[in-house]
Amino acid sequence: MPSATTPSPSARQAVLVLSMSLFVIGTIGSNVGPAWVDERPAVVLAMSSRNRNLLGSVPYIDILPYAAIGFVRVMIAAVALYLLGRWYGDTAIRWVEGQVGQLPAIYHWFQTAVDKAGWLMVVLMPGSNFVCLMAGHRRMRPALFVPLAAVGTAIKLAVLWLGGKQFEDEIVSVLEFIDRYQWWIVGGLFAITFLQSANKVRTSLPEVLDEIETPDGVVEPHVPHHRHFEVGHTTESEPRAPGSDQA
Repeated sequence: MPSATTPSPSARQAVLVLSMSLFVIGTIGSNVGPAWVDERPAVVLAMSSRNRNLLGSVPYIDILPYAAIGFVRVMIAAVALYLLGRWYGDTAIRWVEGQVGQLPAIYHWFQTAVDKAGWLMVVLMPGSNFVCLMAGHRRMRPALFVPLAAVGTAIKLAVLWLGGKQFEDEIVSVLEFIDRYQWWIVGGLFAITFLQSANKVRTSLPEVLDEIETPDGVVEPHVPHHRHFEVGHTTESEPRAPGSDQA
């Protein structure tokens, strides 16, 4: 269960690396899902338990592995994002704001909803990255968040399983159609993902790496490597001009 105490630098580092890894693996799992969900449903769910993968895997997997893999995958992501929001606070929210340019109204609505009825939001949307992040940021107690997320995840899995069984024939028909062009579809999804993410990764990755290398929460503003030797740039090892520390 997440700890409410001040985390150690190694714990901060671990949750940041875990969150990044889950994001990368989940993106790959979402993109290969159309091609693999009928042949390797357990692998797809382990990589990405998004709603479409959970629903699409129903005709091809037994209920026990479906429930076990789906529950563990959703909960790991939920707890990691909760800790990210709790331990990094405003930094995590500012990172999200940087990814979208400016927080749209829906995100502000999420914040208000979590403040007023956070327990309900976690139960209704246990797989929402932003709900879990905001629950941690708004300091929901870990002893409350984990059971609520578990209940919400169990309800979500049950609803999607029953829905998948109800529309099993339609799901099979859609996936059979997709099979004809599956790798074209996968290639297109990866291309879209790359184009959407390239600029964001370029601008945000240096700061993330700084946090990984200095996980104590005291991180100097990132300076690109090519600027370290520019005239006028001062490093920690260079003498500072008298009075430079004063406003």
